[in-house]
Amino acid sequence: MKKRTNKFKANLLFACMALFALSCTNLDLIVDDSLVSETTDGGFTGVENPDSSLDNLYNSLRGQIEPQDGYYALQEVTSDELLIPTRGTDWGDNGIWRVLHTHKWPASHLYVLNVWNGFNSNIFLANQIIDSRSNASAQVVAEAKFLRAFSMWTVLDLYGQVPFREVDEGPSVSPQVLSSIEALDFVLQDIEDALPNLPVIGPAGTTNKASKAAANFLKARVLLNAGIYRGEGAPSAADMPGVIAAVDAISADGFALQDGYFDLFDGTANTERVWYTTAGTGNRMWGGLHYNQPSTDNGGGGWNGFTTLGAFYDSFEGNPNSNYAGDNQEERRGWVPDATTANSENQGFFYGFGIGQQYNASGAAIQARASKPLVFTKELPGLVGNSDVTGIRVLKYHPSNGAFYGGVLLFRYADAYLMKAEAMMRSGDNPTTMVNTLRTLRGAAPLASVTETELLAERGRELYIEMVRRTDLIRFGKFTAEYEFMDPSAVGDETKNLFPIPANAILSNPNLVQNPGY
Repeated sequence: MKKRTNKFKANLLFACMALFALSCTNLDLIVDDSLVSETTDGGFTGVENPDSSLDNLYNSLRGQIEPQDGYYALQEVTSDELLIPTRGTDWGDNGIWRVLHTHKWPASHLYVLNVWNGFNSNIFLANQIIDSRSNASAQVVAEAKFLRAFSMWTVLDLYGQVPFREVDEGPSVSPQVLSSIEALDFVLQDIEDALPNLPVIGPAGTTNKASKAAANFLKARVLLNAGIYRGEGAPSAADMPGVIAAVDAISADGFALQDGYFDLFDGTANTERVWYTTAGTGNRMWGGLHYNQPSTDNGGGGWNGFTTLGAFYDSFEGNPNSNYAGDNQEERRGWVPDATTANSENQGFFYGFGIGQQYNASGAAIQARASKPLVFTKELPGLVGNSDVTGIRVLKYHPSNGAFYGGVLLFRYADAYLMKAEAMMRSGDNPTTMVNTLRTLRGAAPLASVTETELLAERGRELYIEMVRRTDLIRFGKFTAEYEFMDPSAVGDETKNLFPIPANAILSNPNLVQNPGY
């Protein structure tokens, strides 16, 4: 039979579907709910090379994490952390970015469709590797089960239901659909099945593949949100001991908090990097930098899109209207080089949040368009009508490490640490000491006490643009709370806690039922 064996085939497949529709045969096909195999020789007999297929699965995941307009956008641009304002005609894109921030996305939204297709395809590819006819080693099966669990959890978290196609089912079969509770149980079982055969990879190792620590991290994250997935409206205290035990297991493998906040994102090993993908960081980096902010290995400068909201910036300690070095800011808010601190090492780029006049590596003030000063402003007039300098910019992966270097963090120990603190709080314990240990490490003043509100804010300050904000806001009951530029009709509309099932998927699989509110 024909088998999917490389990324090129997937690209060919999309083109073939778009151009030739019914004439494209004997290939693996995407039919808007999962990847399926159309065969001519009697059915699935196993993948030819499980190790190679596993590599392809990791590469597929990398391709889904890397873009700015995929999973990253759904997790961040729909939240109070990021938005992409239209600047004249720049970043208009027929409103596709604006509707994410206003919570008015339709079932036909392209990014909603692409993420659905991508992660459902991961699940099917993992099924093929896991199938006994592929004769994969125990570790390869365990890694595939971990990646299937991660992909299924992603679909569950975003859409609330998960189509599941068996490897022997062709395009004429409508896949079964797992309910939220069924998918939750499936994910947790995959993690438990995978754990015994996954390797122990500590922080000194290369952690871009599945490991016991990564599986325990995923287990903690899933259990922390399990009450939401079961429809209980909030996390369950009964799940919290499992969260704590999973985080303790990560610590036992050698992972720990590390100082030097922005060093954690420079592409090198550290004690917090539990799991990462080799995806390039360029989209995280250049999406918000100005056109007139080039680096030594990216002379074209930034793309001048992504910004944060003033209210999110204000949640950090420091001068509310400036982020220059010495403005009494906490480490995580970063700093903006001025004429005296800009140099070849930082290339003139800010760390964290960019506000105010920007300088180049020589300490000279940069100009924006129309020969005006490049001064990033806190205020935004709205989602439209912006100039090229409105909005505070965000930079966590830094050009000084390379303009497009690889290493997007998926699981970081500080996240696990805060998950444990949250699990303690939800179990009736006091997490203040734990949270203050982290804050002291990051140069922030200790808190007198930690409430749910403070813990959510602390997660935002520690984990901004790390693709957890939407999920965090939902868990704390704040995703539909009003923030700047949200559409008033969407405020309090909890149907927006889930994205719609893409319209094409509904048409192709009658077992799918559209989520409420769409």
